[in-house]
Amino acid sequence: MKNFKKHLLFFFISFLTSIISFANEGMWLPLLLEKLNEKEMKSLGMKISAKDIYNINGGSLKDAIVSFGGFCTGEVISSKGLVLTNHHCGFDEIQNHSTLDHNYIRDGFWSKDNGEEIPCDGLFVTFIVRIDDVSRQALAGVTASMSESERQSMIDKNIAELRKNAKKESYQDSFVRGFFEGNQYYLFVTETYRDIRLVGAPPSAIGNFGKDTDNWMWPRHTGDFSMFRIYAGKDNRPAEYAADNI
Repeated sequence: MKNFKKHLLFFFISFLTSIISFANEGMWLPLLLEKLNEKEMKSLGMKISAKDIYNINGGSLKDAIVSFGGFCTGEVISSKGLVLTNHHCGFDEIQNHSTLDHNYIRDGFWSKDNGEEIPCDGLFVTFIVRIDDVSRQALAGVTASMSESERQSMIDKNIAELRKNAKKESYQDSFVRGFFEGNQYYLFVTETYRDIRLVGAPPSAIGNFGKDTDNWMWPRHTGDFSMFRIYAGKDNRPAEYAADNI
């Protein structure tokens, strides 16, 4: 019986070890890639460095990835602020600008020049400027004897102070988010642009082909995209809509 238990224990340890060894999928914070993931990613074929993905002192992929409207992601694909996102991410704007005479949902829409691009009131895109590990400051004063409400109250107070003292420009914003069950906290400094204009989208028969079923399949044969453009003020900083924005 003892031998059986030993063999059973050995089996479970081996089984769990095999699971852990393959549990390397997931979503990773960009600033942790160099420390935690770069070596493995390169062994799997990655040709670029972690700094090519996230670098606060130079250009990197983080400067091309945006939060689109706060509910989707997008990619800047030109030096003129052209943004590519999914068709369903731009669908509300395509629908809002459609009429009986100009049915952009059915027929699609393509602007021939900047003057034909359609302003999208209320739409915004947000860039991440940098991410700072502020775990020590956010958890300052927190003790194991605190109740959950006391702990959260202390953390909220610390976060408010962190946001107040965050190093950023006047046109930038900041927020703090907890990760790993509230054991680590990160400060995000962001820039949000609010003059966004619709550039083009295919007909829904193409853009919405396959819908949610195909959205999780690879490879995909679809045209699930829409295009927008980011406009800024004359100083190239975030600005509200103006006809002469650049």
